[in-house]
Amino acid sequence: MSAPMTPSRTPSSRTLVGVDVGGTFTDLAYFDEESRSFRTAKVPSNRGDEASGFLDGLSVFGAVSDLGAIVHGTTVGTNALLERKGARIGVITTRGFRDVLEMRRRDRLHTWGLWGDFTPITERRLRLEVGERTLADGTIREAVDPAEVERAVRALLAEGAEALAIVFINAYANPANERAALDAARAVWPNPHVCASTEILPEIREFERSSTTALNAYLMPVVASYLAKLEDALASAAFPGSFHIVQSNGGVMSTQTARRLPVRTALSGPAAGVIAAAAIARAAGVENIITADLGGTSFDVSLVAGGEAALAAQTTIDFGLVIRTPMIEIATIGAGGGSIASVDAGGLIAVGPESAGSRPGPVAYGQGNERPTLTDANVVLGRINAERPIGGKLARLDVDAARAAIAREIGEPLGLSPLDAAEAIVKVANAKMAGAIRLVSIERGHDPAKFAAVPFGGGGALHVGALIRDVGLKSALVPRYPGVTSALGCIIADIRHDQVLTLNLMLDGLDEAALQERLVAAGHEAREVVAHAGLSTEGIAIVFELDMHYVGQTHTVAARLPAGIGSDAAPVTAAIVRAAFEQAYGAAFSRLLPGIPVKIVSLRTAAIGKRPSFDLKALAPMPDASLDKAARGTRPVYFEGAFHDTAIYSRLDLPVGAIVPGPAILEQPDATTVVDPGLMAHVDAFGNLIVERGG
Repeated sequence: MSAPMTPSRTPSSRTLVGVDVGGTFTDLAYFDEESRSFRTAKVPSNRGDEASGFLDGLSVFGAVSDLGAIVHGTTVGTNALLERKGARIGVITTRGFRDVLEMRRRDRLHTWGLWGDFTPITERRLRLEVGERTLADGTIREAVDPAEVERAVRALLAEGAEALAIVFINAYANPANERAALDAARAVWPNPHVCASTEILPEIREFERSSTTALNAYLMPVVASYLAKLEDALASAAFPGSFHIVQSNGGVMSTQTARRLPVRTALSGPAAGVIAAAAIARAAGVENIITADLGGTSFDVSLVAGGEAALAAQTTIDFGLVIRTPMIEIATIGAGGGSIASVDAGGLIAVGPESAGSRPGPVAYGQGNERPTLTDANVVLGRINAERPIGGKLARLDVDAARAAIAREIGEPLGLSPLDAAEAIVKVANAKMAGAIRLVSIERGHDPAKFAAVPFGGGGALHVGALIRDVGLKSALVPRYPGVTSALGCIIADIRHDQVLTLNLMLDGLDEAALQERLVAAGHEAREVVAHAGLSTEGIAIVFELDMHYVGQTHTVAARLPAGIGSDAAPVTAAIVRAAFEQAYGAAFSRLLPGIPVKIVSLRTAAIGKRPSFDLKALAPMPDASLDKAARGTRPVYFEGAFHDTAIYSRLDLPVGAIVPGPAILEQPDATTVVDPGLMAHVDAFGNLIVERGG
């Protein structure tokens, strides 16, 4: 085992549990910092009553009252947005601007079509206007009337609004009117679900600020209710420690911050998986990876280049639902293990986006579903062991029922045998996954041959061969515990707080002292949020980026200032800013535009509280692991139209250095890994499985 990780801990932080609640399973990872013990658990999710599954999983590790800290990756915000099941919200805005959310950027759902519609998250009659006006330079031309705001608030309450967003034109330049309206609204509003744009996104660009603020209000009651249920359940179990939430940027925040800024949880669960995959790959000496998270309802992919996950300043969750807050770049498609397979009107097989989820689940679960899923196809092909299903709830899977459903719904309409129909379902799903990987790689100028796939989630490792073969990836690195990788990410994620401030400063003639003052103030404010998050850190780093462009351009590039610049010890200068801009612009466009003035649009500040490092050798195979101990015989498995005699292994019993030629299946409690014919796998020093061509 490895050496102790860090200096002394407070007693409450010795044990840390990461919890990822997915559509089918709740995954948990447990780490005791003192004894170096690491354990995992996977229990069925209980949609609508997530707290029970949450506690069921925690109880696997013993008394909840003995745990120190819990970090949770959640999809409740994502699901609310995708399913349009957020709160009924009201919006109060500047007179003349009530339709910003509907007009958007005049983009279209179908780029080349002349049809398509968009329904905002709130009806027009719930978007009210008041008299006020702030100019772009911050001058208040018309002060807001608190009495008029109060009348609008009462009208929205009468219409049944559950949350309120206040968005005034140019409030980023001077928040005085918006703050006055916020005070007036909070004096009347019966709950804490009220937010203003300058609290959420004090940045130029009217639609993006309006959309982000409205979506934040839309999620406030949903996320607050969800967290309250979990906290009540933890309190009833006498949990004494701290409870935190993973953000979409891959960092961790307190539940208080999550209630105030729920829009930052929109990609919480998938982000935790990317953080863990990047850490696992770095430890294994692999810097360029494409993560492939296949869960029960979706397939999430993200590209990590040079060991760093890519952050996007803005994300569209669904058409027209724009969130402008830093998020790990993740592409999601509806192709999970529970995705339902069908034959469309054109006689083609479709897999997803509709999912059977955890209830009723795949046909093989025997819980009432009669439509075949991707999991059912893998069961029929022999790739999933029906006698040892993951998750621990079911004693066995019903192969006959899965085969009958595939024959009825897919095989008979297309004239295929049940086995060929099952393989066709898998191939269609593989094609969808390959398309998602190409979206984040080839379409952004990256050569897949230089990247390794990191498949995880309950089903990712089932499709290793397709990821390598269909996309042309160099190899695959399957984590030691693929089924709970996102939960592991919750444990190792740093604490992070991001904020933005619009500056609108010309670089020529820059007031360096004024900019330095802004940097110091922003850094102090962000640092305070992290310092009071309630988790131990080994230090807090401040990162400054300036959104900049040449005058006349619309879009900006993010110019990161060198480490330490902006502190009292290293004041910022115009020369430093220009060098940072030219480096960022040159990297993006391969040329500069000499002679054109440069403008600083916004300041982005990130405070990162570095968590104690997690030594991944704690996951390595035990000294008594061996090939003989891991061997579980053989069974016939269907590949490319024929059965192959396939070696079966208990993966966690494989020793470091073990070589496994395909075809082979490696089983473990949280996931199954399939090594296709023609591939070769070996176990590295961390217990990861490296899968490559050859063999």
